[in-house]
Amino acid sequence: MSGAVPDSRRLPASFLATGSSSFSEFLGAHAPQLLPGAGLPEQGRVDVPHGTTIVALTFADGVVLVGDRRATMGSFIANRDMEKVFSADEYSAVGIAGTAGVAVEMVKLFQVELEHYEKIEGTLLSVEGKANRLAAMIRGNLGNAMRGLSVVPLFVGYDLETRSGRIFSYDLTGGCYEEQRHHSVGSGSLFARGALKKLWHPGLAEDQAVDVAVEALYDAADDDSATGGPDLGRGIWPTCAVVTAGGVRFVTDDRLEELVTALLARRRSNPGGAR
Repeated sequence: MSGAVPDSRRLPASFLATGSSSFSEFLGAHAPQLLPGAGLPEQGRVDVPHGTTIVALTFADGVVLVGDRRATMGSFIANRDMEKVFSADEYSAVGIAGTAGVAVEMVKLFQVELEHYEKIEGTLLSVEGKANRLAAMIRGNLGNAMRGLSVVPLFVGYDLETRSGRIFSYDLTGGCYEEQRHHSVGSGSLFARGALKKLWHPGLAEDQAVDVAVEALYDAADDDSATGGPDLGRGIWPTCAVVTAGGVRFVTDDRLEELVTALLARRRSNPGGAR
């Protein structure tokens, strides 16, 4: 028939069928091999790089999310400058701990998930909705997690209704928990949480909050070998996202270098950081 579009150029029927606004559900139904962690061996443990410590804390105008840059594989440093903190959409960010490759895939799918929802529904998903969508993805990775390929992210967002920063943590089964004030995940999280309890206080300004987050991460690196501290020789600094009513913004390396330099000066002859 003259002018007809060849069948090879038509969209598959699955793309034209009605369904939910979840892109990950669509992928699971029609192309499960593209989901994070798909194709990994079904039995036995796999030695792969793991990301470590992520720190989050609220401040007067929003929330800060900071991650170190080290990935480890057993006792080896697999990567010194891995990015673990990503913007999820305009008003939220996510930091990853656990199996590096699966976690990065999950974050990329989560970014598409939020963008897809916005295009389908014509509006932003609520902060709780975003947190729950990420929980469903983590739940889908439970089989891998039972074999040591876990993904444990930390999600933060700015709530446009309450005009405040919010923090959500997860367990391996996809359980989602809202945290108050501050939280940390990863191998150095216990040491970071101890520092946060001493350093955080209500009404922190943005610069103070970033400084507290960097110092908490420094304390984690001081006691946890899998957490990478700032590397002055290589110019490797933590990744720091600030989420406010103005959206997600990443702190520049120059500013982070200033904060680390000041921190090291304070800690000289005072390695414990006692006030």
